[in-house]
Amino acid sequence: MSKFVLSLHSSVSDHATLNNLSRFAHAALDDGHHIPCIFLYQDGVYHASQYVELASDELDIAAIWQALADRGITLMLCVTAAEKRGIDTTNTGIFKVAGLAEFAMLSATSDKWIQFK
Repeated sequence: MSKFVLSLHSSVSDHATLNNLSRFAHAALDDGHHIPCIFLYQDGVYHASQYVELASDELDIAAIWQALADRGITLMLCVTAAEKRGIDTTNTGIFKVAGLAEFAMLSATSDKWIQFK
């Protein structure tokens, strides 16, 4: 089977993109593929903010991320993009702080890199 790395570039308000990423990841894993990581980049880093509060009738993004982490996917947060956007990189919960170099190494050893924008 194939090995995919995924990256998310859109903000927390873009529910469609997060839903597409989640559906793809779960389907790929169910088909036996491997996803070592999802990398949050650009405005995607806002998903790791502990200060984002959405209304109760909006998409439960924390539950989506937890479900992906529970499937064994490492959730990586770009440290540079996060710091530029004022995200506290010392309090990232289930997200691992990483750099582009670490993501590039994972991408180089994968069959495909799939971006969700």
